[in-house]
Amino acid sequence: MSGRGERGTVLVAIGGNALVLDGEPGSVERQMERAAQFAQTVAELVADGWSVVVTHGNGPQVGFILRRGELVAPDATVEGLPGLPLWLAVADSQGGIGHMLAVSIDTALAARGLGQRAVAVLTHAEVDGDDPAFHQPTKPIGGQMTAETARRRVAEEGWAVTETGPGQYRRVVASPIPHTIVESGAIKGLVDSGSIVIAAGGGGIPVVRDERGWHPVDAVIDKDRASALLAGQIELDTLVLVTGVDQVFVDFNTPQARPLGEVGVEELRRHLAEGQFPAGSMGPKIQSAIDFIESGGQRAVITSLGRLREALAGTAGTQLVASTGAEPAIAQT
Repeated sequence: MSGRGERGTVLVAIGGNALVLDGEPGSVERQMERAAQFAQTVAELVADGWSVVVTHGNGPQVGFILRRGELVAPDATVEGLPGLPLWLAVADSQGGIGHMLAVSIDTALAARGLGQRAVAVLTHAEVDGDDPAFHQPTKPIGGQMTAETARRRVAEEGWAVTETGPGQYRRVVASPIPHTIVESGAIKGLVDSGSIVIAAGGGGIPVVRDERGWHPVDAVIDKDRASALLAGQIELDTLVLVTGVDQVFVDFNTPQARPLGEVGVEELRRHLAEGQFPAGSMGPKIQSAIDFIESGGQRAVITSLGRLREALAGTAGTQLVASTGAEPAIAQT
């Protein structure tokens, strides 16, 4: 018996900052509160008849884990503590966030009398060991830093940093492109069984493969790229990339700014080539949406969490579809 919902199958990708907003303390209690809020949305989708897969980022959380390790590093040898490579911090964050989301979703489902339950799958993403990203760190992790703190981290710890706003900096690490989700077959089986699957946390634990098998590497994979890859591999209908705005704009932050409603791949690709979507902001989401459609997906949606249900109904967000017979619609605001 298939567990796929009447509405179809959807992967919802949220950022790690959905649980830790900029400027907020990253307390576990606050993250649990935000996980519970998100779980209500997931439960509503299940009640609407959707089969749901959830993926999530881990930028703030993996930074917290690494910083804890750095703070105790002077005493690590005395205490007999092992080192903390980046790949292990990714795995730790994946497990922790997966736990918070799973218990929150189970609670929300049970409160509605729904029988489905959440399953968090520790997920690996295979990358190319020769990916040039290993020599050009671009993926932000951790919290915001002042210029003074950033200079100290660069000088004392060899960090690569980037300016994310006026006077605000974050650490950046390698972000190679994922080529396959190792557990995709198992994840598909869980979806078909009716489970709400939480997978590819933080983009997946990055691994390379050689004649000896898989080996972890220090990197953080873009969760939108990994989400699009997973959704395509397990043949889901719809991909939703949750962001901070209700829909995508062209000519953003100019008097000519206009939102995009339904749009075709070629139109969106042209905007991307024209530089409308910078690599440090909307660019990865746009490319991920295109990749999903080109892998056989039916629809990719970019919207905010608050407009998620409307976007799935086709009345909000930016809707990228496999083909459209007319010029892209401009959404009304």
